[in-house]
Amino acid sequence: MTHSGEIMDRQALYAVLDGFLDALRSGNADAVNWADGALTSENNVMLDIGDGVWGTIIGLGDYALRFADTRTGQVGYFGTVIEAIEESGLTLRLKVDAAGAVTEAELCIVRQSDSGIKFENPRYWTKPILEADAIAPCPRDEMVHLSNGYFDTLQLNDGTIHTRFHPDCQRVENGVQTTCNPEFAKIVPVSALGCEAQFRMGNYRYDDALRARRFPLVDEERGLVLAFGFIDHSGRLDTYQLTDGRTVKSPVRRPHSFYISELFKIDHGMICQIEANFITVPYRMPSPWETCR
Repeated sequence: MTHSGEIMDRQALYAVLDGFLDALRSGNADAVNWADGALTSENNVMLDIGDGVWGTIIGLGDYALRFADTRTGQVGYFGTVIEAIEESGLTLRLKVDAAGAVTEAELCIVRQSDSGIKFENPRYWTKPILEADAIAPCPRDEMVHLSNGYFDTLQLNDGTIHTRFHPDCQRVENGVQTTCNPEFAKIVPVSALGCEAQFRMGNYRYDDALRARRFPLVDEERGLVLAFGFIDHSGRLDTYQLTDGRTVKSPVRRPHSFYISELFKIDHGMICQIEANFITVPYRMPSPWETCR
């Protein structure tokens, strides 16, 4: 049953997602109820229906995180895809019309063999904090504002905070926790710090632009915002100063961009958990979703 303002209810959207995943698992795109003129992309490139991962998938991993936006008729999924040579992180966004047909399918697949940045020994696990309903939900616009503020904080990061972080906020990227993680800090020292501490230090000065930001899916009940966009790196910055006075060398010295899919958990007016998948793409690559509609 749908309620006022809803296109489809949560269970109906999850049913469409489950049907899509069943079809994907078997590599049979024809089993999906596609709307006329449906659009689908894989790793920021528009493809014909059935192309790409549909021809190489062996199965799906056990990790499964689902969320839905009943106002816009969209449903999202974080999981993993198993292909011949590797298991890869997956972000999936579906847009569904009132009749239950898929009008849009956007996939971000983190194939480590293709990536310019490698995360060793990735682990994928469902975070209970992401699956639980928000204890103190925020208005929809405020949730997007806080998520966008995260990107404002990351862009040319100089220590200024443009959002609100829960003191225990953690971030998982491409299956690896990149905050408060002493093991990963042996490779990336900043990973020893928490979310806000990393930004207050001004560690990410080399992120030149957070471009083409989209916030297509807001799960108000669970306090989740799914965002897409690009982090542009010009590679020009050689050294920069942290807010504690130290001068450090930039780890980014070539032009490239990250295509990012990022999930924010908002509760009590703060970001309390982040999960992201991202891949390296050509510098300043545009989004086909900005021009296709």
